[in-house]
Amino acid sequence: MAVRRALKIVDKKKKVVMTTKPDRMKGTAFHLVNFIDYADDSVVSKTLLKKTTGNITLFAFDAGQGLSEHTAPFDAVVYILDGQARITIGGEPHSVGDGEMLIMPANISHALHAESRFKMLLVMIRGE
Repeated sequence: MAVRRALKIVDKKKKVVMTTKPDRMKGTAFHLVNFIDYADDSVVSKTLLKKTTGNITLFAFDAGQGLSEHTAPFDAVVYILDGQARITIGGEPHSVGDGEMLIMPANISHALHAESRFKMLLVMIRGE
């Protein structure tokens, strides 16, 4: 997946834990914030839906963790489920917390930093 290759952890000593079982959720109601757990000194992700037109991924960031500055060739929507994040887009920092959403435009650099532990839903849409 091209997007995963573009995402880098801020501190190379930290790890990203990825689990992917998207078919398990189809046709079943679930509570997003409870569907992923935090892991010490880590970023955890679960792919909920993966299609050629885009992806929906759930993330849990431990405090101090983040994704280094990168770009994506398509728009991405971040919805914060729990906690507080600093999301920098094109050099401008945004403090985003519980229940807030931010749209990251295609081809503009962005980075994420966990000011406290936070969980987010990331929706990436490919194309125009």
